[in-house]
Amino acid sequence: MGRPGYLTPPIFAVLAAIGYVYYTTVFVAVAGWLGLTTAAGVANAAAFTVLTAACLATYAAAASRDPGRVPPAYLPDVEDAEIPVHEVKRKGGDLRYCQKCGHYKPPRAHHCRVCKRCVLKMDHHCIWINNCVGHENYKIFLVFVSYAVLACFYSMILIVGSFLHSAPKAEQLGGDSSKTSIIICGIILCPLTLALSVLLAWHIYLILQNKTTIEYHEGVRAMWLAEKGGDLYHHPYDLGVYENLTSVLGRRIFCWLCPVSTNTGNGLQFRALYDIPLSTPPSDLQKIALHSQ
Repeated sequence: MGRPGYLTPPIFAVLAAIGYVYYTTVFVAVAGWLGLTTAAGVANAAAFTVLTAACLATYAAAASRDPGRVPPAYLPDVEDAEIPVHEVKRKGGDLRYCQKCGHYKPPRAHHCRVCKRCVLKMDHHCIWINNCVGHENYKIFLVFVSYAVLACFYSMILIVGSFLHSAPKAEQLGGDSSKTSIIICGIILCPLTLALSVLLAWHIYLILQNKTTIEYHEGVRAMWLAEKGGDLYHHPYDLGVYENLTSVLGRRIFCWLCPVSTNTGNGLQFRALYDIPLSTPPSDLQKIALHSQ
């Protein structure tokens, strides 16, 4: 597995798949079905080209952007009344400290064994972009997946339409090589579309609850422990659907699909369910034992 920031075999595989699907969709399917000299053909080819360019741009941004570094001098201020929640270890109740990096961990930060450092609001390490998905590139990653799903469905429609239109008149495909290209493209697109759709649905589910993938799995255990003790577990960062969405996608709804990071905050502290008035004395601050890392 390559170091973050380097080109790796999975990245070359992604780029090769995008290139092959684009070529087959535009220069085989659209050209053979609608033609590249007709208004419909030019419109569809141009639209798919723009969508593919958006996929490539957001993919490059997600792969190259730093997911969020913990400042070397970071030190949690347990006496700050504006920070009502401090994550502590399940065992011992101490503030979370990364032995490998040599500093305290901000809320929702985790150490990535691949990147060999702590990442702010870490969701997961993705081998397909050779980078962590964290506070600074999560939205860009989500937008890339959204564009990729749209591109896959669009390509599927054009591929299937071309195949059905050309089936009775095989000679219009320009030979067996065109048929083979369309079939191979379809074989690539079917599992790819399914996988990306599931991934997009999963992250939409997480955003609606203001969770990361790591927090989801930790929440399952926390819920089990709470039920075992006769208590109810509530995810501390779940602020409601709208607030959860805007915390990741930004306040401007029309910019939600723009490939820029507009998430709120600096990744070192987050609004929580346990937010309390600023007049509350520091002694009443609550420490929530969420993470053990």
